[in-house]
Amino acid sequence: ACIQLFFHNSKLPVPPLQQTLDMYLKCMKHLVTEEQFRKTKAIVEKFAASGGLGEILQQRLLERREKTKNWVYDYWLEDMYLNNRLPLPVNSSPAMVFPHQKFHNQSDYLRFAAHLISGVLDYKALLDAHALPPDCARGQLAGTPLCMEQYYKLFSSYRLPGCKKDTLVAQKSSIMPEPEHVIIACKNQFFVLDVVINFRRLNESDLFTQLEKIVKMAANEQERLPPIGLLTTDGRTEWAKAREVIMKDSTNRDSLDMIERCICLVCLDEPTMLEPTDTNHALQMLHGGGVDKNSGNRWYDKPMQFIVGMDGACGVVCEHSPFEGIVLVQCSEHLLKYMRGSPAKLVRAASVSELSAPRRLRWKCSPEIQGLLASSVDKLQSLVRNLDLNVYKFKVYGKEFIKEQKMSPDAYIQVALQLAFYRCQRRQVCTYESASTRRFQDGRVDNIRSATIEAFEFVKAMTEGKSSLPDSEKMQKLWSAINAQTNYTVLAITGMGIDNHLLGLREIALEMKMEKPEIFTDETYMISNHFILSTSQVPTTVEMFCCYGPVVPNGYGACYNPQSDHIIFCISSFRNCKESCSTTFAKAMEEVLLDMRDLCIKFNTPKKASVSEGTAKQGKQGKPGSKP
Repeated sequence: ACIQLFFHNSKLPVPPLQQTLDMYLKCMKHLVTEEQFRKTKAIVEKFAASGGLGEILQQRLLERREKTKNWVYDYWLEDMYLNNRLPLPVNSSPAMVFPHQKFHNQSDYLRFAAHLISGVLDYKALLDAHALPPDCARGQLAGTPLCMEQYYKLFSSYRLPGCKKDTLVAQKSSIMPEPEHVIIACKNQFFVLDVVINFRRLNESDLFTQLEKIVKMAANEQERLPPIGLLTTDGRTEWAKAREVIMKDSTNRDSLDMIERCICLVCLDEPTMLEPTDTNHALQMLHGGGVDKNSGNRWYDKPMQFIVGMDGACGVVCEHSPFEGIVLVQCSEHLLKYMRGSPAKLVRAASVSELSAPRRLRWKCSPEIQGLLASSVDKLQSLVRNLDLNVYKFKVYGKEFIKEQKMSPDAYIQVALQLAFYRCQRRQVCTYESASTRRFQDGRVDNIRSATIEAFEFVKAMTEGKSSLPDSEKMQKLWSAINAQTNYTVLAITGMGIDNHLLGLREIALEMKMEKPEIFTDETYMISNHFILSTSQVPTTVEMFCCYGPVVPNGYGACYNPQSDHIIFCISSFRNCKESCSTTFAKAMEEVLLDMRDLCIKFNTPKKASVSEGTAKQGKQGKPGSKP
């Protein structure tokens, strides 16, 4: 049993310099031209030379480790999220899609929303009391206690847009009172729902009554205000500038303050009239379907936006900078279990007498703000049209079959992704798979570079050597690829990955006001950070799945959820890229998983295998997350 608390976690190590540089060359050798690799090798050797620049920067990183809880945290947060200027929807914010709900009428729908809010308050009470049991690592090196710090940002942080860099605001101020309200979005209007009145939490009956009042108020067309939430869908610099304009008016300042300090948002969505498929539900969670649907019924800077669609599309979209996917999963699972385990309580017990009506947030919209809104709408519509999403359930087998082969399900699926991509584009590309570093204080993620040379040898054997190579040799190559993937996973989760280390060396050089070292201006380094495949395992124990967008214009997002007898894939790409197509990739995954199964059934001898199961990874992403 895992009984240690998060503050017992040790500090993230700084890997040995030569180890990282050797691994960098190994990771990139087969992904660049021979000529480019020769150039890179010479640059790396110069950087690594005794008494050279690499050693100076490494020493500074070691000194930084002594002075900070986590030497890479601030560098990583800025590089992954806060410096990124792309809009949050699709590009950065992952979503969790809940099971489809069947609402027969408005009462059903609002009862569900009231029950959900009650569950949120229940979970927040656990957090406030520091009563959440500590997470323990699963999969590789299972049993280690994990840092819990991310959980405390779920309902108490806010991503403030900036012209050059965003700020992750944490509401830990003793001056400001604890937030006691939820913002309800309905018909693109925002309402303040006080959930604590006279030191007492509203019960579900009162929450339901207040939600009924909000729906009635939102239906009043005379009172309706412009959909200001659409501004939060824009690029971060554009939104920062628009926010400065909005802030000139005191009414607007008050409304912004109420949103920025709330516990979370609950978005009561209009029906979309679309077929209730997993893919359509996922699109609603990721971007709201466009300006004519529910995209204005959002406020993307807030970490948690719970979505309750009248047509049964429900889930949560999260601003990714404060926490990883596993935290989103744990919170979502708590809510769904809470709602399943405690029937909606509509008994009128100890009701707060004469609840005052919830308050509509007001906005003063100058012609300048109207113009900014129109510009945001155009860009959003383009983003909505561009996203190509395919939620696909592979039903032939799941993680149980893979475990029977004595293979790690995560490593197996990662190798399958490499083969599927190769079959689609006949090349191997830099791949990001998020690996949790929560074994350490304030740990977030590092990258598992899944495009290994061993995976490359396997995919070539399965594609180009189809007829010439004996299947027994293909099986050996599969094992080599699985082992390489598993070994890299262990490196990443124990703080020995290369991505965070290289980032730290780059940033410390910047702090020292040095000219950027050649290793970081080299073409190979640019290629190494362009993640055409951004992948993440986000397993759940409750029926739901995670989704997110690609992190580069010509890339794929590939999120997967391995269950015992099936695997859910959420594949995303952009339509304006002619090289990518989510449906084609999903079909390739189907064929690859069948081919790998056939190979294992014929030639695997699990008794001789020694690879341990699973990985302890989580949340998106090679992002801007990450992604998720």
